Amino acid sequence: MKNLEPLVIFARVAELKSFTQAAESLGIQKGRASMVVRELEHDLGATLLHRTTRSVQLTEDGRAFYARARDLLAEADDLRSMFTTSGMPLKGKLRVDMPAILAQSVVIPALPQLLEAHPELEIELSSSDRRVDLVQEGFDCVVRLGPIVDETLIARPLGHLRMINAASPRYLSRFGRPETLEDLVNQRHRMVHYIRNFGSRPDGWEYPSGDGYKSLMLPGAVTVNSVPAYHDAGLAGLGLIQGGYPSLLMHIQRGALVEILPDLRPEPLTASFIVAHRRNLSPRVRAFMKWTEEVLRPYFE
Repeated sequence: MKNLEPLVIFARVAELKSFTQAAESLGIQKGRASMVVRELEHDLGATLLHRTTRSVQLTEDGRAFYARARDLLAEADDLRSMFTTSGMPLKGKLRVDMPAILAQSVVIPALPQLLEAHPELEIELSSSDRRVDLVQEGFDCVVRLGPIVDETLIARPLGHLRMINAASPRYLSRFGRPETLEDLVNQRHRMVHYIRNFGSRPDGWEYPSGDGYKSLMLPGAVTVNSVPAYHDAGLAGLGLIQGGYPSLLMHIQRGALVEILPDLRPEPLTASFIVAHRRNLSPRVRAFMKWTEEVLRPYFE
């Protein structure tokens, strides 16, 4: 496995975009990291990295080589652990991306238990609402909510995340508490509008109808383009909101939000665990997938 050291060093430099940080994370000298990558480029006959005094960036050849190198390193990881007893502590780094609200409200609070069981496991957790590129950005796996639009990815459904309707007590004291769909219109309720890109049409108030779901457009004075801002607007009393049960639960428990219209909840969101391809299912990834499913299970329909 020592012959893979140049790939390990190159991959870490590519991920951190810094020879200094890569060397520190691997416990080697910066000069050694630079020399190893330079020798790798010489052996390949290709320039893998653009180096400046301020940053390090992958070249086109470097991006293609990095994608293949990560595959090879993942397979080497599998070979190393082929005969490892199930239940043995996990080791190494795992790079994961998931929605910010899910990370903050559910996953991060539960991480201490995982890391106590696997003290040599290192997790790099990216939390954002954008769709990351697993291969180009070097993610081992991601957790996504909603439909999967990229058919080239390997997705495993984890479950259906419960969605609820909510409002702040301050808002309800002004507009009244709706008990029916008609109340939303008759009591002149307003909602906080959420859109991914400004200029697009916001979604309406979603509710079950027959075998499916429909949308009722309600007025709103505030439009936001991030889930945390959407929740904050609801907490501030700016309108009704619809959100995932795990992310709103803590606000409901402390009385900052009240669930409304429990019989007219919006459609549950499918939570999926995604890798770029099956070769990414290393023991670390499989273990993290199983752990994530268990952590989210109380919030599924």
